[in-house]
Amino acid sequence: MSEYHVPVMAKECLEALITDPDGLYVDATFGGGGHARLIVAALNKGHLYAFDQDQDAVVNSHDIAADKFTLIEANFRHLKQYLKFHGIKKVQGILADFGVSSHQINEAKRGFSTRFEGPLDMRMNQNQKQSAADFIQNASEVDLHKIFGMYGEIRNARTLAQAVASARVNQKIETTTQLKNVINQYAPRGSSFQYFAQVFQALRIAVNEELVVIQEFLAQSAEVLAPNGRLVLLSYHSLEDRLAKNYISKGNFDGQDAVKDIYGNTRCPFEPLVKKAQQPSAEELQQNPRARSAKLRVGVRKP
Repeated sequence: MSEYHVPVMAKECLEALITDPDGLYVDATFGGGGHARLIVAALNKGHLYAFDQDQDAVVNSHDIAADKFTLIEANFRHLKQYLKFHGIKKVQGILADFGVSSHQINEAKRGFSTRFEGPLDMRMNQNQKQSAADFIQNASEVDLHKIFGMYGEIRNARTLAQAVASARVNQKIETTTQLKNVINQYAPRGSSFQYFAQVFQALRIAVNEELVVIQEFLAQSAEVLAPNGRLVLLSYHSLEDRLAKNYISKGNFDGQDAVKDIYGNTRCPFEPLVKKAQQPSAEELQQNPRARSAKLRVGVRKP
């Protein structure tokens, strides 16, 4: 587990998630199974249903006790559908870690990291047809501008989109190194590493429809959580965290004040367990620097 992925804020997640060791729980993003193993170990008669569309997840789940664990090989955007298929109407807690696993980042052939030479892939689901290279080749210049600006929060997004669109005419951009060579001259002086990370993040989000998936998942979470059930969310950049914060506190994704019914009660299905997001301890950051951007938010399902 430690070689594949170190679970972020594991102690805090478990304390927030498990209110009944005999209850039913969901790990929406199984990955290397770091959080899942800890959840299963904390259960008595309870059961954990985990979601993951990555084929590596199947291998990583083989050592988990089957009497307390079920792996569902699907994207967590299909949360309600697959729980219903398994005969589950309500659960006591849902955990979602929106980050990319350390294993995925460190595996050069997956194309997630700016540090390694490899194919420009970035697919979470390796059975998906469109890779990052395909997206770059086929997306319009307008769409490239949009995703670089919105998902990468890149200031010179328009100029960068023009450069990528021009470069792909002569040669398809198929590797991480080719992409870095194209965009390097547009990076602010002394900040090329951060710039590359922002571009790669934008492409990864676009290829995997990550923000759309998160919204679909969150909307379903309210339907499958039992009263007083916990929604535990780990985010790693502002776009994810904004969705988590707004949905838990406002019941929508744009941050508008929650709608009230005719009796003056808000229609927001959750209330925050604590108002401010929790962040990793100094001790954890020393052991796992990749956790530095993590934010933990917890919503409690209203009765």
